[in-house]
Amino acid sequence: MYVLAPLPILAITIYLINNTIHKKSEQIQESLSALTTNAQETYSGIRVIKSFVQEKAMLGFFERNSEDYKRNAMGLAKVEAIYFPSITLLIGLSTLFTIMIGGLYYIQGGHNIGINTIVEFVIYINMLTFPVSAIGLTASMIQRAAASQKRINEFLDTEPIIRNSENAVKGSLQGNISFQKVNFTYPHTGIHALKDFTLEIKKGEKVAIIGRTGSGKSTIAQLLLRMYDADNGSIQLDGQAIGNFDLKSLREQISYVPQDVFLFSDTVNGNISFGLQEAGMEQVQKAARQSSVDREIAGFTEKYDTMVGERGVTLSGGQKQRISIARALIKDPAFVIFDDCLSAVDARTEKEIIGQLDAYLSNKTAIIITHRIFSLLQFDKIIVLEDGMITEQGTHTQLIAKAGYYAAMYERQQASPGDSEEE
Repeated sequence: MYVLAPLPILAITIYLINNTIHKKSEQIQESLSALTTNAQETYSGIRVIKSFVQEKAMLGFFERNSEDYKRNAMGLAKVEAIYFPSITLLIGLSTLFTIMIGGLYYIQGGHNIGINTIVEFVIYINMLTFPVSAIGLTASMIQRAAASQKRINEFLDTEPIIRNSENAVKGSLQGNISFQKVNFTYPHTGIHALKDFTLEIKKGEKVAIIGRTGSGKSTIAQLLLRMYDADNGSIQLDGQAIGNFDLKSLREQISYVPQDVFLFSDTVNGNISFGLQEAGMEQVQKAARQSSVDREIAGFTEKYDTMVGERGVTLSGGQKQRISIARALIKDPAFVIFDDCLSAVDARTEKEIIGQLDAYLSNKTAIIITHRIFSLLQFDKIIVLEDGMITEQGTHTQLIAKAGYYAAMYERQQASPGDSEEE
């Protein structure tokens, strides 16, 4: 009983200190996250920081985040600096009690205690206390790992809102699209993006969607890709509700060029062929020609093996947009969506790309979202959106005759051919 007396104290110490270690580990993970996010954003946005002369301010943010991380790390180090020696101390006390009490019994000649008995008890105590100390050390590592795993589980345990239905189908898309009284509100901002939106698009039709910024144009693309589901109303593809399609199959059959171009830190070849499991160099070069970026790629030192850097930082805005277009064209699907994808190219390059697209889109259903009127492309239907609703609809000739928003926009563009319309 004497020699085991420190063990309950050891158990209580392990329990209490490990809770403290867990809390401090969580604080370290949070401060480390802030520090790495700050560093990553600074490197990615270095040109913006330099252009606004904010190097000193960003350094201040980094220093504050670094100090916060250091303070939390030092706090945990101090706890562990006391914790681990305390375990050794309590184990050592048990051994000292064994030798002291055994020695007193031996000196006094009581209980028939001999040297051999003291040695036995010392061995017993070491055999008993080592697993206890190992539990303490292991528990500390577990608490630190648990704090890290907790943050990872926040992502792993997140259930996707958009998921396949029980009887999802994998049919081939022909290109017939139907919106019937679709309403959609973005959940995080509360913006009512589409209001009773109704539109019919037949297989092979080319449809332009035009409107002011914030009128709901990009929302149409997001709904067709099922990044979101409509609040009410119906969206059908080839007569089948879009929610009945297998997500993987649906997205594989749609080529999408987003408004916000994103390139991976990979080669030009890797970025263009991103949507295909295997793509030959001929396919990659053909897609580059169709997007009028092949000549510039040929001028790169490593050509198609050139690394584009994080988010395509080494390329111009127009080059990034055209590589993004090539990434969509190489899939050669029946249905394509271009979301304001020519905003960063000059008028001459725009004409080249549109000339290539005109042939490429000959037998495909295409939705082209834009701020500009492309006179070289013959659209079967032009939609003018305003505040989530269709205000004008028809062919180019019909809309010019109406003398509305589209006609005014066309007149301004004819007067200033190089300017884009953004209101």
